[in-house]
Amino acid sequence: MSKRQLAMVMDLNKCIGCQTCTSACKTQWTNRNGRDYMYWNNVETHPGNGYPRKWQESGGGFDAAGTLRPGRIPDLNQDYGAPFDMNYQEALNPWAKGKPGADGPPHLQPVQAPQHGPNWDEDQGAGEYPNSYYFYLPRLCNHCTNPACVAACPRKAIYKREEDGIVLIDQERCRGYQHCVAACPYKKIYFNPLYKRSEKCIFCFPRIEQGLPPACAQQCVGRIRFVGYLDDAEGPVHKLVEKWKVALPLHAEFGTQPNVYYVPPLSPFKYDAQGRLTDERRIPDAFLVNLFGPRVPEVLKTLESEREKKQRKQPSELMDLLIAYRHEEMFKLDLAYYQKKADGAPAKSATDKLRHVIPIVPAESLEERLENREVAAGNHSGETT
Repeated sequence: MSKRQLAMVMDLNKCIGCQTCTSACKTQWTNRNGRDYMYWNNVETHPGNGYPRKWQESGGGFDAAGTLRPGRIPDLNQDYGAPFDMNYQEALNPWAKGKPGADGPPHLQPVQAPQHGPNWDEDQGAGEYPNSYYFYLPRLCNHCTNPACVAACPRKAIYKREEDGIVLIDQERCRGYQHCVAACPYKKIYFNPLYKRSEKCIFCFPRIEQGLPPACAQQCVGRIRFVGYLDDAEGPVHKLVEKWKVALPLHAEFGTQPNVYYVPPLSPFKYDAQGRLTDERRIPDAFLVNLFGPRVPEVLKTLESEREKKQRKQPSELMDLLIAYRHEEMFKLDLAYYQKKADGAPAKSATDKLRHVIPIVPAESLEERLENREVAAGNHSGETT
């Protein structure tokens, strides 16, 4: 059991789907060396299939008795979507020939036609005009209190840090069996086909240890992400989760006790056949309950009530908290906590720790990248049938 638990709360009423968080994570952690298909942080449109495709139906987690449920490893092409390269050399070469019907370069297009990918169904949503709807759902590793990946790993390579509950993978112990990929019900562990190891979000712990929030939270232009410790009664995370109880876990029924929480989205009301507003929200409560549990209607009523108080110019601690007037107040981290020495010995630097988490390997050629992508989802032979 960890001494403390770091957690994140995301207010879905403020997410604009700009993918700035995704870009911040991608450029910092997963833009090279077998990680090109990995999105430790991604923003999905819901209703939608998500990334990897239909991850909610992929199994994993625990059943009611606490036993690991079987889960599947997503397919690279069908579920993740193999990253594709563009025909820049041909399309942007002024001396190239081959454009259909005329001399000149061909159209700029993928070298191989993609079958799926992140944001494949972005902004599609559901419903019919004028009652169509969708919302954005950012996702990352939940750094669960009862992580299924830890329970599934036969090598004991996955562990929760005692100081803050961040879930990490020891790259020296991991052998790439991918039991963790199958066991994670959120499908937030990825297999690196080049290094033959599993990798995942590390909650930017080198930044955390310097008193800085994760990159995805720091760069969020909508100010939707709050970061802090669940036991810090003065921190925004504790207030949203424990005091106001408006932040809910995603699919708590998976049994992993996730530590990333969401303030569910409100939505406009529906129009009836005559074009008059009704009292029924455009996003069905049942859909949100499926994601965040049975307390959703209660939380939405609290949000509406507090919002109305603010509109009447009455004080509302909850609305002031969610509005996040001051960016730095969204992050309540304890730099001194990480600077303490354990047993009188100097603490390891973030760089030393990082070497056991994110390996640096030689760059690949295009041919090697294409070949390695074929084995990224457990297809170790790389052969097609």
